[in-house]
Amino acid sequence: MIYGIGNDIIEIERIEKAISKNNFKEKVFTEKERDNILSRGNRVESYAGIFSAKEAISKASGEGVRNFSLLDIEILNDEKGKPYVALSKKLDELIKNKFGEYRIEISISHSKTFATAIAIIFKIS
Repeated sequence: MIYGIGNDIIEIERIEKAISKNNFKEKVFTEKERDNILSRGNRVESYAGIFSAKEAISKASGEGVRNFSLLDIEILNDEKGKPYVALSKKLDELIKNKFGEYRIEISISHSKTFATAIAIIFKIS
């Protein structure tokens, strides 16, 4: 069963401008995310894709970012490069209280000008 679906698209140029500002990276991306992006070439497309994924997850949860921070969502990659989601205890509990046991799947893509992501929250049976 699907609990929620979220989608987001962002102009890469917007993220490029934002990451040049003081503390944007630290306010939005966890240390692990920043290290992961740095190890993969420090591309602005990676920042934009992760930002878009976090927004998609916030939409799928039905909460927006009212009750948590984007730092409560961490997007990393498995050994094959597939992105996966790690949530803070606070956000995990918020989603469990709303839906019960769940899992989140995401997909991230980008072109030269846009990054997009989709997130689906599934019931675990």
